Amino acid sequence: MTTHGTSRGTLRDLDDATQALVRLAVVISAGTDHQVMDAIARARNTIPPEWVEELILQTHLFAGFPRALNAMRAWRRVSPEPVSPASTGGTSEWRETGETTCAAVYGDMYERLRQNIRHLHPALDDWMIVEGYGKVLSRPGLDLARRELCIVAACAASGQDRQLHSHLHGARNVGVEPGVLDGVIDAIADLLGDARARSVRLLWARVRGK
Repeated sequence: MTTHGTSRGTLRDLDDATQALVRLAVVISAGTDHQVMDAIARARNTIPPEWVEELILQTHLFAGFPRALNAMRAWRRVSPEPVSPASTGGTSEWRETGETTCAAVYGDMYERLRQNIRHLHPALDDWMIVEGYGKVLSRPGLDLARRELCIVAACAASGQDRQLHSHLHGARNVGVEPGVLDGVIDAIADLLGDARARSVRLLWARVRGK
């Protein structure tokens, strides 16, 4: 299964593979090494391999490079050869696709986001567009809706509520139906714990009510 990262469409149902994918996103982002190894071993039988690799590759944006490296090391034990392509293109292409992908995620808030990040530091704005949304999140292999769901799961697990707020909106902007987000939060609630799951549900309720 190969879909471009910037592909658009409506995600109306939470299928079993996507549910397993978002649970894996939580474990990779916040679990112990043992939990990651166990989850990766199960993933081979429940999630398309290309989805797993793309999730692991984007993990460094939201949970750090060490977790991405450790997860890919665990994945190589069960899937020895890469199934996702190496990065292709260059800075100008990544900037163009990154702007397109970021605009899709942020919708009407895109220009304000760019202004805010440039105000923090111009280098952060450049890295966000070229490296984040262009080089990583616009890769083929996993559609943008499922990428956003994985980001929601990662931010929920790591307590990054500002980013979680943005990407709950982002998931809706790229075609994820509200019922799917309800299902994602239900699917990861046991991994988050009761208090954190309640907090995430309250935040989603505020986003959904807007």
